[in-house]
Amino acid sequence: MNPEIWNQIQTICQRLSTVTYENLTKIIRLESTGSSTAAQHLDDSWQNDVDSWMGGGTCFSMTWHLYQVFMDMGLKPRLVMGHKRKEKNIHCALILPDSEGLFSGPQEYLFDPGYLIFDPLQMPSPPPFGTGDAFFPLVPNCVKLVRKSMEQMELWTGGAGSPMKLRFEYPVAGVSPQEFKEHWNESFYREMMTYPVLNRLDRERGIQYYYQKGNLVTRDKNGSKMVKIEKEKQVSTLSEVFGIHPEIIEKALKVLEKP
Repeated sequence: MNPEIWNQIQTICQRLSTVTYENLTKIIRLESTGSSTAAQHLDDSWQNDVDSWMGGGTCFSMTWHLYQVFMDMGLKPRLVMGHKRKEKNIHCALILPDSEGLFSGPQEYLFDPGYLIFDPLQMPSPPPFGTGDAFFPLVPNCVKLVRKSMEQMELWTGGAGSPMKLRFEYPVAGVSPQEFKEHWNESFYREMMTYPVLNRLDRERGIQYYYQKGNLVTRDKNGSKMVKIEKEKQVSTLSEVFGIHPEIIEKALKVLEKP
């Protein structure tokens, strides 16, 4: 990997950071097709053009988009699944090897756009080869990678006075594209598809906006606050905060209201 390629990667990550994490379009596609496989193929990330996306995407959309872009660049990314407590394959991310060692010998980098981490994170080496952890003072959420063995790595986040919490554990060997798509299919039927989930990061201002089950959380370097969004203001507020067309929000809400 040379500096020109690295600059391209940084530009790609910056562009992807403007996309909202949301499950509304996912809900709409599943309703319109009746099949997770068909809905998956309707996903805008298959078009490989962020500007054409219907609204945004979940971790699967963002990670798959990044995987396609890196493959087109001649790189060799690995798709990895994230486990959360007893929930297996609940999340996904990407690992990119740098065999040439752009900075300090052969390295690997974690990309986790689905968790609103749009910076390549250099993965630590486990003991006795390395310290086993790496800290990244991102804003508003600090990130720590913990690697106790070559096979596994943990993602911890915290910030603004809140303690670091374990979010996901990744088997770093990765999965095949086919297995990734199978887990993507399964994600259409998880509990989080029964209510709106939206997440957006304003990197310039260092502010994160998160909406779930009627509550809007705003987080910055000073802390976080939560407000309840009344039902009559739901569409207008979500459209303004997350940059999604009101028609998409209304359509997804109507799907969720069906018995």
